[in-house]
Amino acid sequence: MKTLPAGLQDHLDSGTTTLCWCWKLVRRDGVVMGFTDHDTDLVFGGVTYKAATGFTASEIQSQLGLAVDNLTAVGALSAAAITEDDLQADLYDNAGIEIWRVNWAAVSQRVLMRKGNLGEITRGRTAFQAEIRGLAQRLGQTNGRAYLRICDADLGDARCGIDLSNPAFHGTGAVTGALAARRVFTASGLSAFASGWFTGGKVTFSSGANAGHAMEIKAHGKAGSVVTIELWEALAADIVAGDAFAIQAGCDKTTASCTAKFNNIANFRGFPFMPGNDAVIAYPNRADGNLDGGSRGA
Repeated sequence: MKTLPAGLQDHLDSGTTTLCWCWKLVRRDGVVMGFTDHDTDLVFGGVTYKAATGFTASEIQSQLGLAVDNLTAVGALSAAAITEDDLQADLYDNAGIEIWRVNWAAVSQRVLMRKGNLGEITRGRTAFQAEIRGLAQRLGQTNGRAYLRICDADLGDARCGIDLSNPAFHGTGAVTGALAARRVFTASGLSAFASGWFTGGKVTFSSGANAGHAMEIKAHGKAGSVVTIELWEALAADIVAGDAFAIQAGCDKTTASCTAKFNNIANFRGFPFMPGNDAVIAYPNRADGNLDGGSRGA
């Protein structure tokens, strides 16, 4: 049950209302944006809620219990508001959102209707659509450690212990050419590293249109003196010759890599000897007289 501020209940009881919707977004980079379906801008809480942005929302559906609220927001791609480049740069991924019901004639009369985060975002040529997830969504997320054969630590974190400032595990370079404008490029400065060394790692651009943006590496190849980097996803802007970057080694989280590549098996955080499905379905094999579960090799 929501508690309405002074005056709003009287306004609702009057039968003639001046209500509108307002949405507040807090992006991953800290930028705060406000939108409203009213025909003029509104200001409250230190945020200006812009009108005429093409930002609308579907019907809000709520259920009893811990079910996740269902709501979709639709907006136009505008250079003055939400741009395709910002969406592609993942600045809106998991962005915080607040949805307010406001009396536009007296903005102090308002009530917070929903609070949560943006989920899946899809975009077209002129518009985008975003799923809005309620706070109950967090209850469905996995917390704590996972019981896996592979390591569940992140390379370089406190549990892993690898020093990523070690020159063996990081490098710097510059783009020499783009094979796919925003995903695949050739680079200089990495000739000392073996092919595949940076596969699964991360590249962070320090100059150019993508300066400050990072992306995971899908593949690192080397043919003679030519080094090729392929990213998992396209960046927000074109990658061009001369763009500088820093690059971090990749880890596939297996015991083999932990031993051979990082010499860090003492800090391995997986369970490589956990029994698998073969142990679950094992049974005594009478055919050869072996009754110790040898049928797993059959």
